[in-house]
Amino acid sequence: MRKRQLWAAAAAAVVAVTVAACSSSGQTADQSSASSPSTSGAATGSGSGGSGEKVTLTLWHNYGTEQNAVATQNLVDAYTKEHPNVTINLVSQPAENYFSLLKASAISGSGPDIAVMWTGLFTLKYKNLLTPLKGLVPDDALAKMDGLRWTTDNFDPNGNPYVMPLETQFYIGFYNKEAFSKAGVSAVPTTWDELFNACTKLKTAGYTPIVYGNGGQSLGAEFYPWYDTSYVEIGQLSVDDWRNLYDGKTAWNSPGQVAAFQKWASMKDKGCTNPDVLTKTDNVNDFLNGKAAMIIDGTWDTQKFTDALGDKVAAFVPPFSDSPIKGVVQYAGDGFGITQSSKHKQAAADFLAFIASDAGMKAVDSAGLIPDVKGASTSNPVNQQMLQFVSKDGMTPYPMIDNVIQGDVVDVGNKVLPPVLGGSTDAATALGQMNDAWQHLAEDQRSGQYK
Repeated sequence: MRKRQLWAAAAAAVVAVTVAACSSSGQTADQSSASSPSTSGAATGSGSGGSGEKVTLTLWHNYGTEQNAVATQNLVDAYTKEHPNVTINLVSQPAENYFSLLKASAISGSGPDIAVMWTGLFTLKYKNLLTPLKGLVPDDALAKMDGLRWTTDNFDPNGNPYVMPLETQFYIGFYNKEAFSKAGVSAVPTTWDELFNACTKLKTAGYTPIVYGNGGQSLGAEFYPWYDTSYVEIGQLSVDDWRNLYDGKTAWNSPGQVAAFQKWASMKDKGCTNPDVLTKTDNVNDFLNGKAAMIIDGTWDTQKFTDALGDKVAAFVPPFSDSPIKGVVQYAGDGFGITQSSKHKQAAADFLAFIASDAGMKAVDSAGLIPDVKGASTSNPVNQQMLQFVSKDGMTPYPMIDNVIQGDVVDVGNKVLPPVLGGSTDAATALGQMNDAWQHLAEDQRSGQYK
């Protein structure tokens, strides 16, 4: 989930003003207040939102102006409407140094009560800043959530979570059904061979088959490689065997890995991509404008695609395998944690519990996102289609690969994988560098325990 939350530094400069302007109450986001008793079923107690005692909470996020920021504002507005005694100050922090600011605030004692936290290994890296949720957030609210395991020690499903997930996210493909029809592509490709055949037809019909670029989401000028890498790995390993990439039982430069990434790298030569995969900055617009037939992206852009393309857009599982893929990236990518330094932990816990309520789910869904609640549905038809990959089609849900492998390996992959698709680096060399990064990790960072 490190993905789309890496924005250009220039955008960060205007974040605070933009978020402050989006409060539906007419106040700034840092002045949100409330107006009626709670019906969320959250726990009450000393300093809690349900006790009637006046409480002011501070919530930090690094969402900028994306849909997650809208969902957070929706949650605050809905919660404070039900809790007239609670004020929640929203503070938008710059994305590029968010975690440094969070650590510094913990040392100085000036931090927020609630902080956005990425899940997976990011949660474990910063868990010393967070309060375990069991005993604060009611058990029935925790039991409703779908992705809590990715916020516990060693990702134990029975562990004590540090983060309440905000939403279910997908790394996923989107395609233009009209483009497929005009090009004579009768079915969504499910293997490499089917994809290459579809690319030939789409290119002949005048479309860019799959458009790549940075999508306006990364700090650099290259696309984020972990969307695709997730599906290359789904094609190679079971979800349980992904741990092998963490502990070294499967080397990044093993023959199977090299062969899989060589096939991925061949997309450009086979005409499946735009020529400027490493530098294109308007790839999302090419898909929105109908110039490109497919794009690999995520749920944070679903609403944008359905607003522009209506029922012409649908989701597909990127077919980066010689045989049909049986998995999909469905993962709780981020959420909210209660800081150790908070003086209002129970009140903060009440807000987190609200996320699991019907009103909380509605607040998330109305922002175009998928609530991370078991059995939840969503009003966006393409988001709902994604949920059905698992619930109806029997696919296995996988985490986001960049959230369950070591950060040092991710950092090297960010540098060496884009040129593999661009054609300037061969797969064996790039994967060798990633394997070297793994070899240089501290021993406890490449054990059988996620840390």
